[in-house]
Amino acid sequence: MGSERFAVTLPPSNLSSLLATLRRNGVRFVLVGGVAAVVEGAPVSTFDLDIVHARDPRNVARLLEALGELEARYRVRPELRRKPTAELLTGEGHHLLMTRQGPLDVLGVIGKRRDFESLIGSARLRKLGAFFVWVLDLETQIAIKEELGFAKDRAMLPTLRETLSLHRAHARRRKKNRRTDNS
Repeated sequence: MGSERFAVTLPPSNLSSLLATLRRNGVRFVLVGGVAAVVEGAPVSTFDLDIVHARDPRNVARLLEALGELEARYRVRPELRRKPTAELLTGEGHHLLMTRQGPLDVLGVIGKRRDFESLIGSARLRKLGAFFVWVLDLETQIAIKEELGFAKDRAMLPTLRETLSLHRAHARRRKKNRRTDNS
């Protein structure tokens, strides 16, 4: 009983390939958005990968290397085939990219100007396949969606709240079972 755990759900293979490329290149980031919710156990669907990256020059250089490998281009006006630059990636903006592995949203900040440094303390290191990734916790995901207040965010809130409630109930049961086992 005490050993039961929530299973970590792996993202679809193309999104796993995106994550693997970022990790292989040493990019520091926190996984946010729909895939982060899925990894944390929420039963939601998503089609892109959202990350908030560290914006220091060394990390941006590693990110650019990974994006080059992924043949990343901006999704807006794809006919221009614009590539992200170091100058753009050091800013707070959102970079909505298409890669050969699928859509990737590279975000400088989310919510009320939350950047990598402010999010990493609310992230959990999760093993996804053969590598570890920092994943934003459900509490912070909920807080950010409440801050943003977009219709799509409001629609996801009940699911995220229910998932968080289930996690907490599970943790209480595990704690109770450990106390019983130690008596």
